[in-house]
Parts: sequence; C-alpha cells; structure tokens
Amino acid sequence: MLVKRGIAVSPGVNFGPALILGAEDFRIPRQFVSVNAIDTEIARLKSALDAVCEEIAVNEKLASDKLGEQYGAIFAAHLQMVSSPRLREEIETLIREKCYSPEHASSRVFRRYTKLVQHLGDNYLAERASDIIDLEKRLLKQLLGEKREELSNLTTPIIVLANNLTPSETAGLAKEFVLGFATEVGGRTSHTSILAGALEIPAVVGLGEFLSDISGGDMVIVDGNNGEVIIDPDEETLAKYKDTGERQRSMAARLASRRKIRSETKDGTRIHVMGNIEFPNEVEHCAERGADGIGLYRTEFLYLQSNTEPTEEVHYDAYCKVVQAAQNRPIVIRTLDLGADKIPRGYRHLAKEGMNPALGLRSVRLSLRDLPLFKTQLRAIFRAAVHGDVRIMFPLISTLLEWRQAKMIVGDVLEDLEERGVEFNPNIPIGMMVEVPAAALLAEEFAEEVDFFSIGTNDLIQYTLAVDRSDPAVSPLYNSSDPSILRLIKMVVEAAHKKNIPVTVCGQMSSDLKSIPLLAGLGIRQISATPLAIPEVKEVIRHLTIARAEEIAAHAMTIDVARDVESYLRGELYKICPDLFDEELPL
Repeated sequence: MLVKRGIAVSPGVNFGPALILGAEDFRIPRQFVSVNAIDTEIARLKSALDAVCEEIAVNEKLASDKLGEQYGAIFAAHLQMVSSPRLREEIETLIREKCYSPEHASSRVFRRYTKLVQHLGDNYLAERASDIIDLEKRLLKQLLGEKREELSNLTTPIIVLANNLTPSETAGLAKEFVLGFATEVGGRTSHTSILAGALEIPAVVGLGEFLSDISGGDMVIVDGNNGEVIIDPDEETLAKYKDTGERQRSMAARLASRRKIRSETKDGTRIHVMGNIEFPNEVEHCAERGADGIGLYRTEFLYLQSNTEPTEEVHYDAYCKVVQAAQNRPIVIRTLDLGADKIPRGYRHLAKEGMNPALGLRSVRLSLRDLPLFKTQLRAIFRAAVHGDVRIMFPLISTLLEWRQAKMIVGDVLEDLEERGVEFNPNIPIGMMVEVPAAALLAEEFAEEVDFFSIGTNDLIQYTLAVDRSDPAVSPLYNSSDPSILRLIKMVVEAAHKKNIPVTVCGQMSSDLKSIPLLAGLGIRQISATPLAIPEVKEVIRHLTIARAEEIAAHAMTIDVARDVESYLRGELYKICPDLFDEELPL
C-alpha cells in the first residue's frame, strides 16, 4: 500500500481501478485471470510480444532506409528490449505466480523499469523512460486489440490518474464512469480544480511524481476530503474508507432535509447563499441544495467543450436553460474569462511561449480585443434576460477605462438588437468582478458607476500575493486568510456600502466554512459558493449572530500572519458549530 499526499480540491471519497491518462490512453479491463486460464494467457502474451517485435522491425527498416542507420538504431534498441528473455520471464512469472492478466503484468514490469531509469541520476538515461512507456503502450495495444477504450468513450467506472488535466479535458470527463481523479501537478484554485468541484468528482492535485508507482488496473482510493491518494490499499483501509463514505452520505442527507430553511443568522439577518456553476444542469443541483440563485455562471466552458466557436444561438439556448431552471431566482452571468489556463484550441495564440498567461490577454481584455466574440455573447445574454432575473458581470476589470469601454460595447449591442427587431431586455444590472488589487484600491471610484461588485477571491489572492494558484511549489503561500486579502475585501465592502450597492464574494473563499463568519462580520450579505458547499454554508450562517461575526472579523483584522488568522478562524468555527461536522471532514 502506498499513500500519496497532495491538495484536496473536490470533496468526497471514491475508489476503483486506475486509468493512467497520457501513459495509456486506454484502460486495462482485468487485473486477474483464473488459474485454469494461465497457459492460455501466457500464449496470448507471447503472441502480442511477437507482434510488437514485427512492428518495431518494420519501423527500424523504414527509418534506416529513409533517415539513416543512426535513426534505425533507436528502433533496434526497442527491439532488443522487447526481445529480452528476462523481460518476458518477469511478465510470465507475475502471470503464473499472482494470476495477473497479461495486460496488468506487463504494465507492472514496464512501470518498474521506467521508475528505475528515471532515478538513475543520469539525465540522458532518464529521458529514455519515455521509450519504455512507448513500448508498454505498443504491447498493451496488441493485447487489448479492439478492446481499447479511450477516455472520451468509457463504459466502466475508473479512477483517472494523470500528470495534469486541462480544464477542457476535465470538462469532458464522464461523471457516470469517472469516480475520481488525481494529478501530479495543480493547485487548489486552478480552473481544473474548480471544474472538479462543479462535476462533484472527488479530486486531489499537486501529488508530485507518482505515476511510475502504479499500473493500469491497480485499485486506488481518492480522498478528496483530506488530499490523499492510496494505491493498492489493504482490506482494513478499504473498509475504513467505505465507512467514511457512509457517514458523509448520512450527513449530506441530514443537511438536505434542511435545504428549504432560509440562510438567516440567529439574530435575524438575511445572508443570501447563491451557487457558482459552470454548466446549465448545475442550476438544479443548486436549487436542490437550497440556493437563493446563481451568483456566478462561468460561461467560457461553452468554448472549452467544443472545437468550434459557439454561435449566438448556442449561447442563447444555454442561458435560457439556466434561466428556466432558476425559476425566477437571480442569475449573474459572467462574460467570457478565456485565457490563462482556459484556452480553447482556436485560441492557442493566447498562450505564447515564454509569456505568463495569467498576466496576458485574458478575460475582459480578450473580449475588448475580439469584439465580434464579445458582442455575440452580450446579444445572447440580453435576449435571454427577457425570460428571467439576469445580471451581467465583467471579469478581471482593472481600470476605469476598461469598465467604460465594456459599457460602450453594451450600448452598441443594444442598438444592434433594436435594429434587428428581436425581443430583448435592455434594463438589466451590470456589475464587475473585483479580482485585481487595482480594482479594490479604486473601489470607491468604481462604485460610482457599477450596479454591483462581486469579489473573486481566487484571482485576487493570486495577484495580490504574486502566487501562481496552479503551482504546487508555492501553494503554501496562497492563503485567503492573509491580512492583505482581508483588508482589500473590507475596502471593497465599505466602498459598496457607501453607495448602497450589493457586494458578493464568489471565489473559493466563499465555500471555505471557516471564512463564513469572517465574511459576515466584514459586512458581506451575499455569498456564492460551489453547489456541494451550499448546505454547509447555510448551516454555519444559521448558527451565527452578526454581533459574534463582527467580533471574529475585528479580531482577525488585528492578526498579522495568515497562518495565525487561519488557525483562529478554524477554532471559532468549531465553537459556533460544535456538533455540525464530522472530525474527518475538511474545514
């Protein structure tokens, strides 16, 4: 049994056979074979190995004839390894002694060689690990034949393991078959992590190198509560996690029974709890958990799920589905936040080599550069607003000029719609996200012109603390409890209150239970959280008084170290809700 620890980014616990994405683009269907079938399976292995040798020999001749003998030598080395009696003997031994299937036995042997080569201390030899992985893929392809099963076409449940997953890859995961996923890299608030939460798939990221320690088909537990991945667990560990899962489901059912109770403090102050969504069908998840509306609808996944740019009608249909499902509850639609790590195939120019995408052409900057793209989305939003309570929010606004330019484009779009004679609602609130320190510092000036603020803590933390939120090497520095973040939030709230405009917190901080009393104490009366977190957030609010929240916020503002603020908030949450959470659940 091997335990790897990383960053928990999507809660829940699940277990199942591993699919190693990138090293094997297919899954190994069987880990074991019956004793009676061993001779037949070894014969199948030998046949597959012979087929791989023939394939490599053809490639060797082709490379030598067309490119020269030095290139043919690459394949000659591959052929020598696959033909090695020792390699064949090791695989056969696992089949005979442990009843492993040829696929699983081959994967284990090749993975052991890969790990040995990677840790020899010689860079040239370490690079040859990719050659061994290539040979593994060749052999598995021969063994599986037509049984090859790609990630986009899964038919049985698996745990996905990868070095990394892009947001578009994550968005394409089939929830009914992907029980959980874990990656070697990634951070707590990367967009891949946010998507995992949206899909409600247990996930752990930032584990460091571990793929060479596992073979396809191995049993794996993903603990998205505590940030652990357990490879080849023993029976006792597996039983423990089954029990944990049952207790969590029991708690979820208890909170679900209270979903219709208003999120109101003990002393009668209403704090609206909204939902953050990526996909239209998530509106129902939010409603089922008692959300007061949708505080953040991330629309860029219309682009990430398709190879073609969505038309105005595609936008319009998606927004109408959300509006209809929301049943007259408010919906805040954020305009496109493409760029950074959310880059569709057609926009690869946004991630030019050598540039920092987080500081480049992204979000509203891209929309103002690509006006046809921006206007297409805005037209669809104003049309959909006929059917419900819709608001528009611009992301990553950093200057008053950007805000005013975006409002000018809105004016152009309204004229276009009027000329077309289509039905639309021109009178919808338009606000901005505060996720850049410059915007927070100018909050009073912005408050003169915007209809509402929404504080996006994920980027606000990243840009304030100069920490790449997707880099596990600096993840300990990324902290929502940092005193600088608390002061910026307070500054924005005070500016909003002076002009009597609403202010919401919609980043991951709003789903962090220990931060809820703090936010309430700073004057936040609207919170937009992930669907899964909504019942717990509401329960914390119902255990709270505003007087106590203000005391907590005032004391937190006097602490000058993020770690101490975090410890203080965690302790206060336990005092407020002593019986609410299982000790193993994350705060």
